[in-house]
Amino acid sequence: MNASLLSSKKMDYCTPQDFFDELNQEFHFTLDAAATSKSAKCPQYYTPETDGIKSPWSIAGGGAVFCNPPYGRKIGKWVRKAYEESRNGTTVVLLIPARTDTAYFHDYIYGCAEIRFVRGRLHFTDEDGNTYDRAPFPSMVVIYNGNKSEKVGVI
Repeated sequence: MNASLLSSKKMDYCTPQDFFDELNQEFHFTLDAAATSKSAKCPQYYTPETDGIKSPWSIAGGGAVFCNPPYGRKIGKWVRKAYEESRNGTTVVLLIPARTDTAYFHDYIYGCAEIRFVRGRLHFTDEDGNTYDRAPFPSMVVIYNGNKSEKVGVI
């Protein structure tokens, strides 16, 4: 789930199911670190009430963690959390805006994770699966696998 810094104040922008399914085939997610009970993509998930930033992601039980965090001002905290959890051996996959000019990109992504830029713009959905117009920003998938990786690609 994400919430953009756009004019909309909605908090229910969810990952398109087909996009998630493609990533899930590769990573076999067991934890959705930023979800609601309606938007969760994995058997285990954290909601705003259970706070994925403050909770351990090691509960994934050896599986990978998926995280499409809120796209607001705290996104840097989510990126740092993903980086820190990966240092403990957890595989973490983030879906975030491709904002390469941010401090968090340079501090916790570039040179620390595999980066896959998404070709075109994603159509996010609401919690009921209704599709929104294309996102007004490019997206990237950031993959932390516990090893330093400088791979950059396009999906």
